Amino acid sequence: MLLRRGLEANFTHGLPKTLRSFAAYSSTSEQFRVLQLYPQKKQVAKEKQKVQHINIPPPRTTEMPVDQDWPSVWPGARTFHPASVPLPLRQGYKEKGAPPNKYTNAELMKIPNFLHLTPPAIQRHCEALKQFCTEWPAGLETEEKCVKHFPIEIITSDYCYSSPTIRDPLARIVSLRVRLSSLHLDTHAKDKLLRLLGNKYNPETDIITITADRCPTKKQNLEYAQYLLTAVYHESWRVEAWEAEKSMADMEYFDWDTSQSRTNLITLYKWPESPTDYNYDAIPHATEYKIAVSDLINNGEDQYAVNKYKEAVKNLLNLKCDNKS
Repeated sequence: MLLRRGLEANFTHGLPKTLRSFAAYSSTSEQFRVLQLYPQKKQVAKEKQKVQHINIPPPRTTEMPVDQDWPSVWPGARTFHPASVPLPLRQGYKEKGAPPNKYTNAELMKIPNFLHLTPPAIQRHCEALKQFCTEWPAGLETEEKCVKHFPIEIITSDYCYSSPTIRDPLARIVSLRVRLSSLHLDTHAKDKLLRLLGNKYNPETDIITITADRCPTKKQNLEYAQYLLTAVYHESWRVEAWEAEKSMADMEYFDWDTSQSRTNLITLYKWPESPTDYNYDAIPHATEYKIAVSDLINNGEDQYAVNKYKEAVKNLLNLKCDNKS
């Protein structure tokens, strides 16, 4: 026994303090304690008895009155909460039966909702913003006056969708619209501008549409569209040196005012005198004849253009002929 205690003392002398205490304890006890990984059934039953049951109140929707103030319940944008929305909403897909209801529905929580933009809430926002608004300017009571004073129209689009980024690629597209009649152009500038624009001009509505989408942001595309309109406008007023050398055969279109047809008409009307003034306003049906000849040459020959030219010549020469002839 003495030899055993001496060996234990020498063995525990070189151990740390915690291990020495454990060795001293194990030497005095006769056996090691057993680690019970799974407690006995009696202990589990006792622990279950100690669990407190929490009374969960019913959903808020069951206590909401019909005439409640909804903007106070849902004042701003937030994730969908089924206990606060008194609507039987459903979202999702099931192979059989109705779509899942609003409780524990991930489809309703992942998409943005506009429950905060109800008509009463929008009305409150408008009432709050009225103090920062100014009166409508005088002289812009009708749509025609607005177009006259503000001829340029900018069209953009904003998108709201579920994505890691709030910038939609389609939101950068900008369309600039302006009426050709609102631009101060002469005959040469108007013709040159239309040739530069190509299919961006609609002759039926007299509207020029310039669309820009090559820049990454909306502001850059707006500035680029304004630059394009400014560039083609100033370019249309430029007269190159070679344009003054163009003859009638080099013209892209037939201009009756500078053609020989106008000279012949005025000479015939004032015969036998030599004309000194080539103004045709006093000649009856001269404008009708001018339009008929221009349409026949510029738009091509068809039955309508030929009949229109025939009637213009008959009215100009004051010929009373039978329609069957």
